[in-house]
This record gives sequence, structure tokens and C-alpha cells, in this order.
Amino acid sequence: MSTAPPPERSDESDEPVAISDEQWDTFLRDTVEGGGPPGPKEPSARARMVARRLREEGEREAAAAAKRRFGRRGKAAQTPVEPPGWRTGPTRQEKRRGPLWAVLGVVLAVAVCLIALRPSLLLDHIPGGRSGAGASPSPLPAETALPSAAPGDTDGEATLAHPFRGSPAESWDEGADAIELPEAKAVKGFSKADVALALRLTKEFLVGTNLDPEVLRGGQPDKALALLDPKQPETLEKLRRSLRDPDAEHDPIPYVSRFDPARVRLVGDVVKVRGHMSFAAGRPGEVKVHADYTFVYPLVQRASGDDDGVVRSIVRRDVTMELHDPAKWAAVKGKLAVGSVSANTYNNECGVSDGYLHPLFPGDTPAGTPASGDPEDPYNRSEALDNSRDGVCGRLARS
Repeated sequence: MSTAPPPERSDESDEPVAISDEQWDTFLRDTVEGGGPPGPKEPSARARMVARRLREEGEREAAAAAKRRFGRRGKAAQTPVEPPGWRTGPTRQEKRRGPLWAVLGVVLAVAVCLIALRPSLLLDHIPGGRSGAGASPSPLPAETALPSAAPGDTDGEATLAHPFRGSPAESWDEGADAIELPEAKAVKGFSKADVALALRLTKEFLVGTNLDPEVLRGGQPDKALALLDPKQPETLEKLRRSLRDPDAEHDPIPYVSRFDPARVRLVGDVVKVRGHMSFAAGRPGEVKVHADYTFVYPLVQRASGDDDGVVRSIVRRDVTMELHDPAKWAAVKGKLAVGSVSANTYNNECGVSDGYLHPLFPGDTPAGTPASGDPEDPYNRSEALDNSRDGVCGRLARS
């Protein structure tokens, strides 16, 4: 039996053969004598060439990456880069990625299903968000004049978390920031700075009589009273008398919003406000500031402890304040005079004159005079406050 000569070196590669002479002798001996295992198959010259080319390309890529990272001083990586998975299979990162994405996909699908079934899980955690149908109303731009129509209807019921839900006031601004001052300009007899002072003092009076937390909880509006001109004794003394000992002839409610702390409590610290302010020259040595604002107060009964029974009391005030020139008037410089005050209250007991607003809750039996007349929309600001109906306690179209 003839034997084949040992394989020679490849003409296409300078590398030595993969099998040593000793291995080849063993192979021939086993083959001739029989019974031995089949000899290893020598890789072809083309296979060796491909392997070397891949190894060289990997070394070049590693060297280039090292230069980009470390500059000329960097040292090229010694480990050849091979196509992922060609010899080693999927990397550890690839093995982990599959299960991770599968778990995230399941969690996301469950979350979408829960929000679809109960939108409040998401919307109730968004400031101003609303559960149920419809999205939260967008904030309204500042009012600069009376609107042309009443606001549209809104859906939902008031809760502790969302006390203005179901009310147009949900999209109104809140607190003192809602009372925006117009740009001051000089008027006859008053500089721009004088007009700016009149506007600022009027805002402080509105805040002190309608938004001060202590006053709303039954306190005295001392900060607001301090803004009034002591040389206007009739108005100032009348207001102090009505706060000290209120009755039907001396009622502070046209000026001040106060609630009986033994009966009700405010829901949170937010009061919604809508309105505008303007100014004009008055009599010689006088500048007038006119303010027309609606205030919405959310409340619950203190005695019942029913945290879901939220109602709203609404007050609209039309106030004209005056700043006088002490050179032409008997006035204290920098103090306000009250020109006129009108007010309408809504969802408030009629015929009760104890110095407090008394909101009505479902099931309440009014202690005073029953509301009368045609139903009124307390959010309709399209018409000026009717002074002939000042203090009239009418029925509500909505609250």
C-alpha cells in the first residue's frame, strides 16, 4: 500500500503547515497499521488565508480605535477583533437584552391597560388634571375688559383634590397673581409713578379683603384698613363698626369675604380669581381705579367631616378706589379713599347679617331668607354688575 507524501507548504501563505512531522508520522503509522482514529484534516490554503485576513483586519481596527481614544501614545489592542458571534456566539449583553426588553414590554402593556380603564391613575397626579372624559382646560389669558359671553359648561364633580372641577373657575388664575395691573400712564394732574401707586394700593386692598387667609378664616382685615385714608372718617368708621358689631345696617360682606371658622373650612389655600382693573382721571386732583373681580372659594363643612361634600361660594365685587392730591383735597398722601363698592354673592344664605358668608351645602335648610328670582350664572361676567341688585341673593344656575 502506497503512502502519500507529507503536505508541503502552501504557495499562497508563508505560514508553516498546521501539522508537525511527528504528527504526520503518527498518522501514517496508524493508517498503515489500521485501527487508529482518522487524522486531522489539514485546513486548505484558502481557509488559512481568510483566517489571516480577518485577524489582520481586526488588529488594524483595534489599533485605529486605540489611536482615536488615546492619541499617538495609545497602544493598539492586542486581541484581534472578530465578527460578533462568528466563533464566540452571542455576547453576554445580547443574551441579557432579550429577557429585559420582554419584561419592559409586559410592564408597559399592563400600564396602558390600567390607564385606559382608569384614566384618573394618571390624570389625578397631573397639576390641574381631571379624571373622566375631557382634558384639563387650558389657562385663560388675562381679562382686560368684560367678555362677550358667559363661559361654557364643564363636566365633573368637585373633590378635595380638585375642588374647582366642574366649574369654569378651573381654568382661572389663582390668588394675588390673578390680579394683574395695567400699565401705568400719566393722567391729568398725576405722574406715571402716582398712577402706579394707585394701582398697587388698590390691588393690596383687594388682596387684603378677599384673599388674605387669616381674614377668610374669620379674622380682621387690618392690612386692608391700614390702606384707607383716615381723613375719610365716614367710610372707614362705618367699615370698622360693621366688622366689630355686624347687623342688617352694618354688614362688612360688601367689602370683605369672611367665613365662620366654627362652621366651615376652606379646601386648601387656592382661591380662583377672574377680572380686570382700569384707571382714569377723576375730578381735579383725583385719579380713579376701577376693579371688577369674581372670587371663587371652595369649602367643606367642619362639623360633618365629609371630605367629599365640597361646595363653592362665589363673590363678585365692583370697587372704585380713589387717590387724592393732598394739595387739593383733605387727604393723607399715599392713602386710598373708597369711591364705591358693589357686591353680589352666590351660594350664600340670604338674610343673615353676622359678618360672615354662609355657603349652602346639599340638604341644608336655610336659616335666613330663601333665594328668589330667576336663576343666575355666577360665572357670567359679560355684563357689568347691576348696582340696583347690589346684595340681592338670587338662585343659582350653577356653582
